[in-house]
Amino acid sequence: MNAKIKIADFSIGDGSLVLIAGPCVIESAAATLEIARSLRDYARELDLPLIFKASYDKANRTSLSSYRGPGLAKGLEILARVKAEVGLPVLSDVHQVAEVAPAAAVLDVLQIPAFLCRQTDLVVAAAQTGKVVNIKKGQFLAPWDMQPVIEKVRAAGNDRIILTERGVSFGYNNLVVDFRSLPLMRDLGCPMVLDVTHSVQLPGGQGTCSGGQREFIAPLARAAVAVGVDGLFMEVHADPAQALCDGPNSLPLKEVLPLWRELKALHEFLREQKEV
Repeated sequence: MNAKIKIADFSIGDGSLVLIAGPCVIESAAATLEIARSLRDYARELDLPLIFKASYDKANRTSLSSYRGPGLAKGLEILARVKAEVGLPVLSDVHQVAEVAPAAAVLDVLQIPAFLCRQTDLVVAAAQTGKVVNIKKGQFLAPWDMQPVIEKVRAAGNDRIILTERGVSFGYNNLVVDFRSLPLMRDLGCPMVLDVTHSVQLPGGQGTCSGGQREFIAPLARAAVAVGVDGLFMEVHADPAQALCDGPNSLPLKEVLPLWRELKALHEFLREQKEV
């Protein structure tokens, strides 16, 4: 049976559909707060629980010249404003053990990036904060390979674990989602999320940066809801063509509400069918 995890005033893993959404990286305080307010309003209109996500630093970049974000101190200051001024729980990546304590002082959810999901010291440090830990499955791992990762968190006394699928490497510069991985990882006893926007990323596909196929975000999201995920993770931007990071695989802000409305309707229909 899936664990139910309390976050702010809602739970993930209780049968509801939780959304994790926001820009790939913090570009400015103004832009971050604007996106957060829009997403909050959409979520309230549809009565969907929402966690706001944005990275204060994107350490895994294709090129040395790629934009990484404002950094730990400034980034956490902006995320704290999202919590205080917009009223949303917040999530961001942690990349080093030294970041964990200051990040935990602000964040509701600590995220372990996919490429770092087997970094024991980082995973254990995040677990020891007692915060919810969202672990992205590495693009190089099978679903069942996440069991030892989960055990590292639980051994530290923390059972507040979310698992996120973000595609698996499929040849060069490509990812594919094996939808069998969603129920397989859910059976490990943690709420299961699909990161639909990173799953359509083309890693390093543009030479000095990654490409993406955002036209497949909606189909993957619908398929994930049909499979029965606990949450969907998606990166959004007011103008993806001008985004400083992951624009090609980000959902335009203007397309968020219609998609969320569709996903909620599908989720509610499937829940009703189970109750018949």
